[in-house]
Amino acid sequence: MQVDLLIKDVRVYNHVQKRFESGNVAILDGKFLYSGEKGTESFQAKEVMDGKERFMIPGLIDIHLHIESTMVTPPTFSYGLIQNGVTTIVADPHEMANVFGVRGIQEMIRMGDACVADIYYGIPSSVPATAFETTGGAIDIAEIDELVKEERVICLGEVMDYMKVITEPDSKTNRIVRHVRERYPHLPIEGHCPKLMGTELSSFIFAGIDSDHTQQTIAGMEERMRMGMFIELQEKSMTPEIIQYLIQNDRSEHFCFVTDDVMPDTFVEKGHLNHLIKKAISAGMKPEDAIYAGTMTPAKRMRMYDRGVIAPNKIADFILLGDLESFDIQAVYKDGQKVYDHTESYEQPASTHSFPQDFYQSIKRGNVEENDFVIEAPTQTREVSCRVMMVADGTTFTKELIDQVDVREGQLAWEASKYCVIGVFERYGINGNKALGLIGGDTIKRGAIASTYSHDNHNLLVVGKNKQDALLAANTIIENQGGFCAVEDGKVLSFVKLPVGGILSEEPLEEIARQMKELRQAMKNLGYKHYNPIMSFSTHSLPVSPDLKITDLGLVDVNKGEVVSLFV
Repeated sequence: MQVDLLIKDVRVYNHVQKRFESGNVAILDGKFLYSGEKGTESFQAKEVMDGKERFMIPGLIDIHLHIESTMVTPPTFSYGLIQNGVTTIVADPHEMANVFGVRGIQEMIRMGDACVADIYYGIPSSVPATAFETTGGAIDIAEIDELVKEERVICLGEVMDYMKVITEPDSKTNRIVRHVRERYPHLPIEGHCPKLMGTELSSFIFAGIDSDHTQQTIAGMEERMRMGMFIELQEKSMTPEIIQYLIQNDRSEHFCFVTDDVMPDTFVEKGHLNHLIKKAISAGMKPEDAIYAGTMTPAKRMRMYDRGVIAPNKIADFILLGDLESFDIQAVYKDGQKVYDHTESYEQPASTHSFPQDFYQSIKRGNVEENDFVIEAPTQTREVSCRVMMVADGTTFTKELIDQVDVREGQLAWEASKYCVIGVFERYGINGNKALGLIGGDTIKRGAIASTYSHDNHNLLVVGKNKQDALLAANTIIENQGGFCAVEDGKVLSFVKLPVGGILSEEPLEEIARQMKELRQAMKNLGYKHYNPIMSFSTHSLPVSPDLKITDLGLVDVNKGEVVSLFV
């Protein structure tokens, strides 16, 4: 029998029995044809390769992530994926959708066409994420009907406004979910429901949303699985307790690993989905079980029945590992062709200005002024009770603190307090909104930080300990059409330029990783204390992530689903 490639003497992953079996693998037309004991006596191959008894596993599949979280373009992202053994992803481009609407999504899809990794997409279901923010684009039923025609669209992206789902039957979110269930029943519907339990959780699932990727506890995860939810475990949920629970209880059909958001420096230094699998193995999970959660279950969840296993007629995406425990990736194959080898040079092709011109001119507002950071007090008293957003290391959730802040000459004396100002400035030229609040806890203690990379609305977000540094950080961002900036004593410590929509860079992965590492250190030097300060900062304006957040409309009590006053 004629085949394209015969790989001899490999240890092949058997997904049914979750074990490795020594044998040979034949590949024809980019798909697996055979796996077993037969070799050259049965197959005439154009190429015969010695597998050297390495471990062969399917290419890794990540079904919940946001390319924009790495702040790079799809081709750059694919370059990073392949060397980490990830051959298929499902991306939710709701960041670009919040900036450019349908055009942003279509451009991301177009950019993915020439990538080595298979990039599929979920239609962003929550753009804007809530009614409490201004965005550059919006997605509703008409846009969904347009996007579902795209060949690479295979699911409805995460439904984030979970409070509206369970409290407002006629909300936009519920209209979208019902429309997809009725018109496109083949599309999985991805969910986002942090902390929901009991009848609220069951109501969310009853609406037709049957997955959750948010931060888990054992009790929450157990209840979700019992109610039929599929769990997508990201790294912050991979606590020792949860991994031990999964080791001791067979839940292999009910969860997979996902990355969700990966910073570029983390991508370069630690890897991608392979990092999570290595982490699970090091925590005691059998390699065979960890591999299953990175290949078979994500493929089934997304109804991608043509991949995720090594079997006849499945796409020949696979990895050759030198060692299981360390998950040592030696070679990666896509559609039966070698695309990465750890002994060979692997360089990223250069790519610049590949988006439409207006994608580089998305900040449509003038510079801010010092007066923009003045907070007028509501009374003439010497102090006033304020709501303060409190940052905590270890989580992107924030807490609300009520505290007294001094008033001087009718203004809130925040510069003399132990808190920083936090401001959001609408940047799409739509309404010129501005909102100010106070922030404390594990945030900066001096200087200022500003960014247009602020989930999910991507308005201009500023945190400052004094007006002058806040002004410099904000205007550096505006004048450069987007980015991330850290300032102290009138000096820019770190600036990462993100010219594509104010959220993406076209720099090579290693270069943007270097810049982000420098930014991360600058934030720490300013006193920011967090395992991921960049992600923590950028989610201050995410009004679907508990408890107190801020948008251009003001402070948002996420649990109550309403805008609240700074003053109590």
